[in-house]
Amino acid sequence: MHKIQSKNQTMANDDIRVSSEVGTLKRLLIHSPDRGLGKVVPSKAQDWLFEDIVHLETMRKEEYDYYVKILLYFLDPDKIQGKLAEIDADPQRNFFKPDHPDYFRSDAVIDIQRLLAEILEDEVIRTRLISGICAVERCSFAIQNQLYTYDPVELSKILISGSLPDRTMLFAPLPNFIFTRDIGIVINDHILLNKPAKLARTREAFLAQYIFFFHPLFSRYRDKIIEIPDNEHHFLLPDNELSHDYTRSTLEGGDVMMVAPNHLLIGCSERTTLYAAQQVIRFLFDRNVVEKVTIVKIPKKRDFMHIDTIFTQVKRNMWVLLGSLGRTGDEAKKRDLLHFLAPKEQPEEMRIIQFTKGTEHKPLEFENLEDLLTSISRDDLGCLEPVRFIYSGNSEFPFGAREQWTDSCNLLALKDGVVIGYDRNDKTLEAFRRVGFESVRAADLLERFERGETTPEQLENTFILLPSAELSRARGGSHCMSLPLLRASV
Repeated sequence: MHKIQSKNQTMANDDIRVSSEVGTLKRLLIHSPDRGLGKVVPSKAQDWLFEDIVHLETMRKEEYDYYVKILLYFLDPDKIQGKLAEIDADPQRNFFKPDHPDYFRSDAVIDIQRLLAEILEDEVIRTRLISGICAVERCSFAIQNQLYTYDPVELSKILISGSLPDRTMLFAPLPNFIFTRDIGIVINDHILLNKPAKLARTREAFLAQYIFFFHPLFSRYRDKIIEIPDNEHHFLLPDNELSHDYTRSTLEGGDVMMVAPNHLLIGCSERTTLYAAQQVIRFLFDRNVVEKVTIVKIPKKRDFMHIDTIFTQVKRNMWVLLGSLGRTGDEAKKRDLLHFLAPKEQPEEMRIIQFTKGTEHKPLEFENLEDLLTSISRDDLGCLEPVRFIYSGNSEFPFGAREQWTDSCNLLALKDGVVIGYDRNDKTLEAFRRVGFESVRAADLLERFERGETTPEQLENTFILLPSAELSRARGGSHCMSLPLLRASV
Protein backbone atom coordinates (compact mmCIF):
# COMPACT_ATOMS: atom_id res chain seq x y z
CA MET A 1 0.00 0.00 0.00
CA HIS A 2 1.35 3.38 -0.98
CA LYS A 3 1.56 5.96 1.75
CA ILE A 4 -1.11 8.63 1.40
CA GLN A 5 0.35 12.10 1.27
CA SER A 6 -2.35 14.02 3.08
CA LYS A 7 -2.33 17.73 2.46
CA ASN A 8 -2.70 18.11 6.21
CA GLN A 9 -0.30 15.46 7.46
CA THR A 10 -0.09 17.25 10.82
CA MET A 11 -3.57 15.95 11.64
CA ALA A 12 -2.11 12.52 12.26
CA ASN A 13 0.18 13.80 14.99
CA ASP A 14 -2.52 14.92 17.42
CA ASP A 15 -4.27 12.71 19.94
CA ILE A 16 -7.64 11.08 19.45
CA ARG A 17 -9.29 10.61 22.81
CA VAL A 18 -12.81 10.91 24.19
CA SER A 19 -13.55 10.05 27.80
CA SER A 20 -16.76 11.98 28.47
CA GLU A 21 -19.82 13.49 26.84
CA VAL A 22 -19.25 17.02 28.18
CA GLY A 23 -15.51 17.68 28.17
CA THR A 24 -14.60 20.66 25.98
CA LEU A 25 -14.89 19.51 22.37
CA LYS A 26 -11.61 19.85 20.44
CA ARG A 27 -12.12 17.87 17.22
CA LEU A 28 -14.95 16.06 15.48
CA LEU A 29 -16.07 14.47 12.24
CA ILE A 30 -19.10 15.86 10.43
CA HIS A 31 -20.66 15.51 7.00
CA SER A 32 -22.48 18.43 5.41
CA PRO A 33 -25.68 17.59 3.53
CA ASP A 34 -24.60 16.35 0.08
CA ARG A 35 -26.42 16.25 -3.24
CA GLY A 36 -27.72 12.77 -2.45
CA LEU A 37 -30.24 14.22 0.01
CA GLY A 38 -31.86 16.02 -2.87
CA LYS A 39 -32.39 12.68 -4.62
CA VAL A 40 -34.56 11.05 -1.95
CA VAL A 41 -37.98 10.23 -3.39
CA PRO A 42 -41.14 9.44 -1.39
CA SER A 43 -41.42 5.87 -2.66
CA LYS A 44 -37.92 5.02 -1.36
CA ALA A 45 -37.57 7.25 1.69
CA GLN A 46 -38.46 4.49 4.16
CA ASP A 47 -36.18 1.98 2.45
CA TRP A 48 -33.32 4.50 2.64
CA LEU A 49 -34.13 5.10 6.36
CA PHE A 50 -34.96 8.75 5.82
CA GLU A 51 -38.08 10.10 7.43
CA ASP A 52 -39.15 12.78 4.98
CA ILE A 53 -38.39 14.71 1.80
CA VAL A 54 -36.26 17.73 2.66
CA HIS A 55 -35.44 20.92 0.79
CA LEU A 56 -31.70 20.57 0.35
CA GLU A 57 -30.71 24.22 -0.17
CA THR A 58 -32.70 25.38 2.86
CA MET A 59 -31.17 22.61 4.97
CA ARG A 60 -27.70 23.64 3.86
CA LYS A 61 -27.73 27.43 3.76
CA GLU A 62 -30.25 28.33 6.43
CA GLU A 63 -29.61 25.52 8.92
CA TYR A 64 -26.57 23.23 8.70
CA ASP A 65 -24.17 26.05 7.75
CA TYR A 66 -24.96 27.64 11.13
CA TYR A 67 -24.01 24.39 12.82
CA VAL A 68 -20.64 24.47 11.03
CA LYS A 69 -20.05 28.15 11.88
CA ILE A 70 -20.76 27.55 15.56
CA LEU A 71 -18.46 24.53 15.59
CA LEU A 72 -15.66 26.52 13.97
CA TYR A 73 -16.01 29.40 16.43
CA PHE A 74 -15.66 26.95 19.31
CA LEU A 75 -13.07 24.58 17.88
CA ASP A 76 -11.09 26.52 15.25
CA PRO A 77 -11.92 30.24 15.53
CA ASP A 78 -9.07 31.41 13.28
CA LYS A 79 -10.97 29.95 10.33
CA ILE A 80 -14.00 32.16 10.84
CA GLN A 81 -13.37 35.03 13.27
CA GLY A 82 -13.76 38.40 11.55
CA LYS A 83 -14.80 36.75 8.26
CA LEU A 84 -18.49 36.14 8.88
CA ALA A 85 -19.82 38.97 6.70
CA GLU A 86 -17.67 37.84 3.78
CA ILE A 87 -18.72 34.21 4.23
CA ASP A 88 -22.42 35.04 4.44
CA ALA A 89 -22.24 37.32 1.39
CA ASP A 90 -21.25 34.47 -0.94
CA PRO A 91 -24.43 32.98 -2.46
CA GLN A 92 -22.45 29.96 -3.69
CA ARG A 93 -21.43 28.95 -0.12
CA ASN A 94 -17.91 28.10 -1.28
CA PHE A 95 -16.61 28.35 2.28
CA PHE A 96 -18.59 25.18 3.11
CA LYS A 97 -17.72 23.04 0.06
CA PRO A 98 -14.87 20.54 0.66
CA ASP A 99 -14.03 20.52 -3.06
CA HIS A 100 -13.65 24.32 -3.40
CA PRO A 101 -10.41 26.34 -2.95
CA ASP A 102 -12.26 28.63 -0.50
CA TYR A 103 -13.24 25.73 1.77
CA PHE A 104 -12.45 26.38 5.44
CA ARG A 105 -10.36 23.17 5.64
CA SER A 106 -10.11 22.83 9.38
CA ASP A 107 -8.16 20.16 11.25
CA ALA A 108 -10.67 20.41 14.10
CA VAL A 109 -14.00 20.40 12.23
CA ILE A 110 -13.42 17.71 9.62
CA ASP A 111 -15.85 16.68 6.90
CA ILE A 112 -15.71 12.97 6.18
CA GLN A 113 -15.94 13.71 2.44
CA ARG A 114 -12.56 15.43 2.67
CA LEU A 115 -10.96 12.38 4.30
CA LEU A 116 -12.47 10.11 1.68
CA ALA A 117 -11.11 12.26 -1.14
CA GLU A 118 -7.64 12.17 0.42
CA ILE A 119 -7.46 8.39 0.69
CA LEU A 120 -8.75 8.08 -2.87
CA GLU A 121 -5.55 9.79 -4.04
CA ASP A 122 -3.88 6.42 -3.47
CA GLU A 123 -4.35 4.30 -6.60
CA VAL A 124 -4.49 0.98 -4.74
CA ILE A 125 -7.10 2.22 -2.28
CA ARG A 126 -9.09 3.78 -5.10
CA THR A 127 -9.12 0.49 -7.01
CA ARG A 128 -10.14 -1.54 -3.97
CA LEU A 129 -12.85 0.91 -2.92
CA ILE A 130 -14.41 1.14 -6.36
CA SER A 131 -14.40 -2.65 -6.69
CA GLY A 132 -15.90 -3.11 -3.23
CA ILE A 133 -18.62 -0.50 -3.69
CA CYS A 134 -19.54 -1.82 -7.12
CA ALA A 135 -19.82 -5.32 -5.67
CA VAL A 136 -22.08 -4.08 -2.83
CA GLU A 137 -24.21 -2.05 -5.25
CA ARG A 138 -24.16 -4.72 -8.00
CA CYS A 139 -22.90 -2.31 -10.63
CA SER A 140 -22.08 -3.31 -14.16
CA PHE A 141 -18.49 -3.62 -15.33
CA ALA A 142 -19.03 -0.54 -17.51
CA ILE A 143 -19.98 1.58 -14.50
CA GLN A 144 -16.99 0.28 -12.57
CA ASN A 145 -14.69 1.36 -15.41
CA GLN A 146 -16.44 4.71 -15.63
CA LEU A 147 -15.77 5.41 -11.94
CA TYR A 148 -12.02 5.03 -12.52
CA THR A 149 -12.12 8.09 -14.81
CA TYR A 150 -13.06 10.56 -12.04
CA ASP A 151 -10.55 12.44 -9.92
CA PRO A 152 -10.46 11.68 -6.16
CA VAL A 153 -12.54 14.72 -5.15
CA GLU A 154 -15.35 14.05 -7.61
CA LEU A 155 -15.19 10.31 -6.94
CA SER A 156 -15.66 10.92 -3.21
CA LYS A 157 -18.83 12.87 -3.98
CA ILE A 158 -20.11 10.11 -6.26
CA LEU A 159 -19.47 7.32 -3.76
CA ILE A 160 -21.30 9.24 -1.04
CA SER A 161 -24.18 10.77 -3.03
CA GLY A 162 -24.67 7.89 -5.47
CA SER A 163 -24.95 10.30 -8.37
CA LEU A 164 -22.70 11.65 -11.14
CA PRO A 165 -21.99 15.35 -11.76
CA ASP A 166 -24.67 15.35 -14.48
CA ARG A 167 -27.20 14.16 -11.84
CA THR A 168 -27.37 10.61 -13.19
CA MET A 169 -27.99 8.25 -10.28
CA LEU A 170 -25.75 5.16 -10.19
CA PHE A 171 -26.98 3.84 -6.88
CA ALA A 172 -28.94 4.94 -3.82
CA PRO A 173 -27.87 8.07 -1.94
CA LEU A 174 -26.68 7.96 1.67
CA PRO A 175 -28.99 10.51 3.30
CA ASN A 176 -28.07 9.28 6.80
CA PHE A 177 -24.38 10.05 6.32
CA ILE A 178 -24.96 13.47 7.90
CA PHE A 179 -25.40 11.51 11.14
CA THR A 180 -21.70 10.75 11.55
CA ARG A 181 -22.19 9.56 15.14
CA ASP A 182 -23.60 6.32 13.79
CA ILE A 183 -20.49 5.27 11.85
CA GLY A 184 -18.32 4.93 14.94
CA ILE A 185 -17.34 6.27 18.33
CA VAL A 186 -14.10 6.99 20.18
CA ILE A 187 -13.80 5.13 23.50
CA ASN A 188 -10.85 6.62 25.36
CA ASP A 189 -8.13 6.04 22.73
CA HIS A 190 -9.92 3.23 20.86
CA ILE A 191 -12.28 3.57 17.89
CA LEU A 192 -15.38 1.38 17.71
CA LEU A 193 -16.71 1.01 14.16
CA ASN A 194 -20.39 0.46 13.63
CA LYS A 195 -22.10 -2.54 12.12
CA PRO A 196 -25.33 -1.17 10.65
CA ALA A 197 -28.61 -2.96 11.15
CA LYS A 198 -30.07 -1.97 7.80
CA LEU A 199 -28.76 -2.76 4.32
CA ALA A 200 -29.31 0.86 3.31
CA ARG A 201 -26.32 1.85 5.46
CA THR A 202 -23.89 -0.83 4.22
CA ARG A 203 -22.03 1.60 1.94
CA GLU A 204 -21.61 4.07 4.81
CA ALA A 205 -19.94 1.41 6.93
CA PHE A 206 -17.74 0.34 4.03
CA LEU A 207 -16.53 3.89 3.34
CA ALA A 208 -15.96 4.53 7.06
CA GLN A 209 -13.93 1.34 7.38
CA TYR A 210 -11.52 2.49 4.66
CA ILE A 211 -11.24 6.00 6.09
CA PHE A 212 -10.41 4.80 9.60
CA PHE A 213 -7.94 2.17 8.46
CA PHE A 214 -6.17 4.14 5.73
CA HIS A 215 -6.28 7.87 6.46
CA PRO A 216 -3.11 9.26 8.15
CA LEU A 217 -5.29 10.92 10.80
CA PHE A 218 -5.87 7.48 12.32
CA SER A 219 -2.52 5.85 11.47
CA ARG A 220 -1.39 5.56 15.12
CA TYR A 221 -4.70 4.01 16.13
CA ARG A 222 -5.07 1.19 13.62
CA ASP A 223 -4.37 -1.46 16.24
CA LYS A 224 -7.01 0.20 18.43
CA ILE A 225 -9.85 0.02 15.94
CA ILE A 226 -12.60 -2.31 17.15
CA GLU A 227 -14.61 -4.20 14.55
CA ILE A 228 -17.50 -6.21 15.92
CA PRO A 229 -17.41 -9.83 14.74
CA ASP A 230 -20.40 -11.61 13.32
CA ASN A 231 -21.69 -14.72 14.98
CA GLU A 232 -19.14 -17.29 13.77
CA HIS A 233 -21.96 -19.52 12.57
CA HIS A 234 -24.12 -16.74 11.12
CA PHE A 235 -23.96 -18.21 7.61
CA LEU A 236 -25.37 -21.50 8.92
CA LEU A 237 -28.33 -19.98 10.74
CA PRO A 238 -31.85 -20.32 9.33
CA ASP A 239 -33.20 -17.12 7.80
CA ASN A 240 -35.73 -16.69 10.61
CA GLU A 241 -32.90 -16.55 13.17
CA LEU A 242 -30.68 -14.06 11.35
CA SER A 243 -32.60 -11.13 12.83
CA HIS A 244 -32.61 -12.47 16.39
CA ASP A 245 -31.07 -10.27 19.08
CA TYR A 246 -29.09 -13.22 20.43
CA THR A 247 -27.43 -14.18 17.14
CA ARG A 248 -27.29 -11.00 15.05
CA SER A 249 -24.36 -8.61 15.44
CA THR A 250 -25.40 -5.02 14.67
CA LEU A 251 -24.46 -1.79 16.42
CA GLU A 252 -24.72 1.94 15.63
CA GLY A 253 -22.89 4.81 17.31
CA GLY A 254 -26.03 6.55 18.52
CA ASP A 255 -26.36 3.66 20.96
CA VAL A 256 -22.91 4.17 22.46
CA MET A 257 -21.93 6.90 24.94
CA MET A 258 -18.55 7.42 26.53
CA VAL A 259 -19.80 9.00 29.75
CA ALA A 260 -16.64 8.76 31.91
CA PRO A 261 -13.06 7.49 31.53
CA ASN A 262 -14.00 4.18 33.13
CA HIS A 263 -17.59 3.85 31.94
CA LEU A 264 -19.33 3.16 28.62
CA LEU A 265 -23.05 2.98 27.91
CA ILE A 266 -24.42 0.72 25.18
CA GLY A 267 -28.05 0.87 24.13
CA CYS A 268 -29.82 -2.24 22.92
CA SER A 269 -32.43 -0.89 20.58
CA GLU A 270 -34.03 -1.14 17.17
CA ARG A 271 -30.53 -0.90 15.68
CA THR A 272 -28.14 -2.45 18.25
CA THR A 273 -28.40 -6.06 19.38
CA LEU A 274 -27.56 -7.82 22.64
CA TYR A 275 -25.13 -10.07 20.79
CA ALA A 276 -23.13 -7.07 19.49
CA ALA A 277 -23.15 -5.45 22.94
CA GLN A 278 -21.76 -8.64 24.45
CA GLN A 279 -18.91 -8.72 21.91
CA VAL A 280 -18.00 -5.11 22.70
CA ILE A 281 -18.00 -5.78 26.45
CA ARG A 282 -15.64 -8.73 26.02
CA PHE A 283 -13.25 -6.77 23.83
CA LEU A 284 -13.15 -3.71 26.11
CA PHE A 285 -12.67 -5.73 29.27
CA ASP A 286 -10.02 -7.96 27.70
CA ARG A 287 -8.04 -4.88 26.63
CA ASN A 288 -8.68 -2.91 29.85
CA VAL A 289 -10.19 -0.03 27.89
CA VAL A 290 -12.97 0.60 30.45
CA GLU A 291 -13.95 -0.84 33.80
CA LYS A 292 -17.73 -0.61 33.52
CA VAL A 293 -20.24 -1.10 30.72
CA THR A 294 -23.91 -0.41 31.27
CA ILE A 295 -26.49 -1.91 28.93
CA VAL A 296 -29.58 0.28 28.46
CA LYS A 297 -32.24 -1.83 26.78
CA ILE A 298 -34.93 0.40 25.32
CA PRO A 299 -38.18 -0.45 23.51
CA LYS A 300 -37.65 -1.29 19.84
CA LYS A 301 -39.73 1.52 18.45
CA ARG A 302 -39.08 3.96 15.63
CA ASP A 303 -39.85 6.77 18.10
CA PHE A 304 -36.58 6.05 19.91
CA MET A 305 -34.18 4.25 17.54
CA HIS A 306 -31.02 4.97 19.64
CA ILE A 307 -30.40 5.84 23.28
CA ASP A 308 -29.17 9.31 22.31
CA THR A 309 -32.68 10.09 21.09
CA ILE A 310 -34.04 9.67 24.63
CA PHE A 311 -31.25 11.21 26.74
CA THR A 312 -27.99 13.14 26.46
CA GLN A 313 -25.75 14.90 28.96
CA VAL A 314 -25.85 18.69 29.31
CA LYS A 315 -23.20 19.19 31.99
CA ARG A 316 -21.51 17.12 34.65
CA ASN A 317 -24.54 17.20 36.92
CA MET A 318 -27.34 17.70 34.38
CA TRP A 319 -29.12 15.53 31.80
CA VAL A 320 -32.04 15.95 29.40
CA LEU A 321 -34.32 12.95 28.93
CA LEU A 322 -37.74 11.66 27.93
CA GLY A 323 -39.85 11.46 31.07
CA SER A 324 -42.03 8.57 29.89
CA LEU A 325 -38.94 6.32 29.83
CA GLY A 326 -37.61 7.68 33.12
CA ARG A 327 -38.75 7.54 36.72
CA THR A 328 -41.98 9.41 36.05
CA GLY A 329 -42.93 6.89 33.39
CA ASP A 330 -42.13 3.99 35.73
CA GLU A 331 -44.22 5.50 38.50
CA ALA A 332 -47.17 5.90 36.16
CA LYS A 333 -46.92 2.25 35.11
CA LYS A 334 -46.74 1.05 38.73
CA ARG A 335 -50.06 2.73 39.45
CA ASP A 336 -51.62 0.78 36.60
CA LEU A 337 -53.39 -2.56 37.20
CA LEU A 338 -51.86 -3.91 33.97
CA HIS A 339 -48.36 -3.44 35.36
CA PHE A 340 -49.04 -5.89 38.18
CA LEU A 341 -50.88 -8.50 36.13
CA ALA A 342 -48.80 -8.40 32.95
CA PRO A 343 -46.16 -11.12 32.34
CA LYS A 344 -42.83 -10.56 34.05
CA GLU A 345 -40.85 -10.40 30.81
CA GLN A 346 -42.25 -7.53 28.78
CA PRO A 347 -40.15 -6.93 25.65
CA GLU A 348 -41.16 -3.26 25.53
CA GLU A 349 -39.92 -2.52 29.05
CA MET A 350 -36.69 -0.64 29.64
CA ARG A 351 -33.97 -2.49 31.52
CA ILE A 352 -30.64 -1.14 32.75
CA ILE A 353 -27.88 -3.56 33.74
CA GLN A 354 -24.29 -2.61 34.62
CA PHE A 355 -21.31 -4.93 34.26
CA THR A 356 -17.98 -4.33 36.02
CA LYS A 357 -14.75 -5.97 34.90
CA GLY A 358 -13.84 -8.87 37.16
CA THR A 359 -17.35 -9.25 38.54
CA GLU A 360 -19.31 -9.71 35.31
CA HIS A 361 -21.30 -12.54 36.89
CA LYS A 362 -22.72 -10.10 39.46
CA PRO A 363 -24.23 -7.26 37.40
CA LEU A 364 -25.96 -4.31 39.02
CA GLU A 365 -29.47 -3.43 37.88
CA PHE A 366 -30.88 0.11 37.94
CA GLU A 367 -34.60 0.71 38.29
CA ASN A 368 -34.73 3.78 36.08
CA LEU A 369 -32.70 6.16 33.94
CA GLU A 370 -32.44 8.83 36.61
CA ASP A 371 -30.73 6.43 39.02
CA LEU A 372 -28.20 5.46 36.35
CA LEU A 373 -27.48 9.04 35.29
CA THR A 374 -27.19 10.17 38.91
CA SER A 375 -24.64 7.41 39.51
CA ILE A 376 -22.61 8.53 36.49
CA SER A 377 -22.53 12.16 37.61
CA ARG A 378 -21.89 11.42 41.26
CA ASP A 379 -19.76 8.26 41.25
CA ASP A 380 -17.92 8.41 37.89
CA LEU A 381 -17.53 12.17 37.46
CA GLY A 382 -17.27 13.11 41.14
CA CYS A 383 -20.03 15.73 41.14
CA LEU A 384 -20.71 17.14 44.59
CA GLU A 385 -23.64 19.32 43.55
CA PRO A 386 -27.15 17.81 43.16
CA VAL A 387 -27.82 16.00 39.89
CA ARG A 388 -30.61 17.65 37.90
CA PHE A 389 -32.89 16.45 35.11
CA ILE A 390 -34.57 18.37 32.33
CA TYR A 391 -37.49 16.55 30.74
CA SER A 392 -38.53 16.66 27.10
CA GLY A 393 -41.51 18.96 26.66
CA ASN A 394 -41.20 19.81 30.35
CA SER A 395 -43.02 16.46 30.86
CA GLU A 396 -46.26 18.06 29.71
CA PHE A 397 -48.64 16.03 27.55
CA PRO A 398 -48.40 15.81 24.57
CA PHE A 399 -45.21 17.86 24.28
CA GLY A 400 -42.85 15.31 25.85
CA ALA A 401 -43.32 12.83 23.03
CA ARG A 402 -43.76 15.47 20.30
CA GLU A 403 -40.53 17.26 21.13
CA GLN A 404 -38.58 14.04 21.64
CA TRP A 405 -39.57 13.17 18.06
CA THR A 406 -37.89 16.42 16.95
CA ASP A 407 -34.75 15.72 18.99
CA SER A 408 -35.28 17.65 22.20
CA CYS A 409 -33.13 15.03 23.97
CA ASN A 410 -30.46 14.81 21.25
CA LEU A 411 -28.03 17.60 22.18
CA LEU A 412 -24.30 18.04 21.57
CA ALA A 413 -22.29 19.50 24.45
CA LEU A 414 -19.63 21.83 23.09
CA LYS A 415 -18.32 22.08 26.63
CA ASP A 416 -19.68 21.54 30.12
CA GLY A 417 -22.99 23.42 30.27
CA VAL A 418 -23.00 24.73 26.68
CA VAL A 419 -25.11 22.71 24.25
CA ILE A 420 -26.42 23.08 20.73
CA GLY A 421 -29.83 21.78 19.69
CA TYR A 422 -32.88 22.55 17.59
CA ASP A 423 -34.87 25.75 17.97
CA ARG A 424 -38.34 24.23 17.69
CA ASN A 425 -38.75 22.44 21.04
CA ASP A 426 -40.34 25.27 22.99
CA LYS A 427 -41.49 23.43 26.11
CA THR A 428 -38.10 21.79 26.56
CA LEU A 429 -36.46 25.20 26.21
CA GLU A 430 -38.77 26.52 28.92
CA ALA A 431 -37.50 23.75 31.18
CA PHE A 432 -33.90 24.75 30.41
CA ARG A 433 -34.59 28.40 31.23
CA ARG A 434 -36.14 27.41 34.56
CA VAL A 435 -32.84 25.89 35.66
CA GLY A 436 -30.88 29.01 34.71
CA PHE A 437 -29.93 28.43 31.08
CA GLU A 438 -29.82 31.22 28.53
CA SER A 439 -31.14 30.34 25.07
CA VAL A 440 -29.65 32.18 22.10
CA ARG A 441 -30.17 31.80 18.38
CA ALA A 442 -27.06 30.62 16.52
CA ALA A 443 -27.14 33.67 14.22
CA ASP A 444 -27.34 36.08 17.18
CA LEU A 445 -24.52 34.33 19.03
CA LEU A 446 -22.27 34.50 15.97
CA GLU A 447 -22.88 38.23 15.73
CA ARG A 448 -22.02 38.61 19.41
CA PHE A 449 -18.79 36.71 18.79
CA GLU A 450 -17.96 38.90 15.79
CA ARG A 451 -18.57 42.12 17.76
CA GLY A 452 -16.36 40.85 20.57
CA GLU A 453 -19.20 40.98 23.12
CA THR A 454 -18.45 37.46 24.31
CA THR A 455 -16.30 34.44 23.47
CA PRO A 456 -16.91 30.69 23.54
CA GLU A 457 -14.69 30.50 26.63
CA GLN A 458 -16.95 32.95 28.49
CA LEU A 459 -20.22 31.16 27.78
CA GLU A 460 -21.84 29.23 30.61
CA ASN A 461 -25.21 27.49 30.95
CA THR A 462 -26.22 28.24 27.37
CA PHE A 463 -28.50 26.50 24.89
CA ILE A 464 -27.57 27.47 21.32
CA LEU A 465 -30.61 27.31 19.05
CA LEU A 466 -29.98 25.81 15.64
CA PRO A 467 -32.52 26.51 12.85
CA SER A 468 -34.23 23.20 12.21
CA ALA A 469 -37.28 23.27 9.94
CA GLU A 470 -35.60 20.89 7.47
CA LEU A 471 -32.96 19.25 9.68
CA SER A 472 -35.54 18.04 12.20
CA ARG A 473 -37.40 16.21 9.42
CA ALA A 474 -34.33 14.01 8.92
CA ARG A 475 -34.85 12.49 12.41
CA GLY A 476 -31.54 13.23 14.02
CA GLY A 477 -30.21 16.09 16.15
CA SER A 478 -26.88 17.76 16.81
CA HIS A 479 -25.64 14.79 18.83
CA CYS A 480 -26.32 12.50 15.87
CA MET A 481 -24.56 14.93 13.51
CA SER A 482 -21.23 14.69 15.32
CA LEU A 483 -18.51 12.13 15.83
CA PRO A 484 -16.21 13.59 18.51
CA LEU A 485 -12.56 12.60 18.05
CA LEU A 486 -11.05 14.65 20.87
CA ARG A 487 -12.45 16.13 24.06
CA ALA A 488 -10.60 17.72 26.95
CA SER A 489 -10.76 15.95 30.28
CA VAL A 490 -13.81 16.83 32.30
